[in-house]
Amino acid sequence: MRAPMRSVSVLVLVGMLGAASASAQRPTATSDDPLTPGTFSILGFDPMTGEIGAAVQSRVFSVGNGVLWAEAGVGAVATQAIVDVSYGPQGLTLLRASMAPADIIKTILANDADPGYRGQAWPKAGRQFAVMNAKGEFAAYTGPQATTWAGDKQGKYCTAQGNILAGPAVVEKMVEAFEGSEFVKNPDGTRGRRNHISLRLVAALEAGDAAGGDTRGKQSAALIVVKKDAGVWLHNDVVLRLQVDDNPEPIAELRRLVEKSPAGRAR
Repeated sequence: MRAPMRSVSVLVLVGMLGAASASAQRPTATSDDPLTPGTFSILGFDPMTGEIGAAVQSRVFSVGNGVLWAEAGVGAVATQAIVDVSYGPQGLTLLRASMAPADIIKTILANDADPGYRGQAWPKAGRQFAVMNAKGEFAAYTGPQATTWAGDKQGKYCTAQGNILAGPAVVEKMVEAFEGSEFVKNPDGTRGRRNHISLRLVAALEAGDAAGGDTRGKQSAALIVVKKDAGVWLHNDVVLRLQVDDNPEPIAELRRLVEKSPAGRAR
């Protein structure tokens, strides 16, 4: 378990399957198996705007359906690998109660009855998830049975996690890209305007994919950004929520959508 003092939000994670020694206790990943998403995700926070965001990419259909959870003024959760989707709403409930992210990780794992899934072994030792609160404080967990390569990496205002990845460079490059894309570089090399957090989250996914990403390929991606009353229309806390459910280049399509959005076009 990793629980840095500070953090950022972005929900990204994933996983599945196991080491040969534990293969009898967990499912076996195949490239088209919707139950075994090799995934990488990121949670991020912008201290200048107070926005919390998360993004994810995977070689499964509609990875955004269940991985990313976020609520304005509360925080964000990413739950993946041998996934229990209930970790998302559980995490938000505990964040509303002002529990620290590291304690949320411990509490959810302790309360996981490890019930299996439709008659299959579905061990909580293979789960992977991350939690971030509204201050950008975070914690992340990668279970010892998450399918290799699996792990997480933290920055100052973000945490990246993933499984069935090409290696640790995937999450390392995601953190570097998120932190290094705060400002646009002008043609003369000087620092330009600030990028919106949605563009920084996409940059993180692009960097993770360039570092090898999900070893099985790519299919879907998703992104969410929240802030109280910051969305379009009245009483809308969702700045941006996008899903690319089936596309040969899901991150490229996600960038196209972000750049067309009011948030992505803001200057």
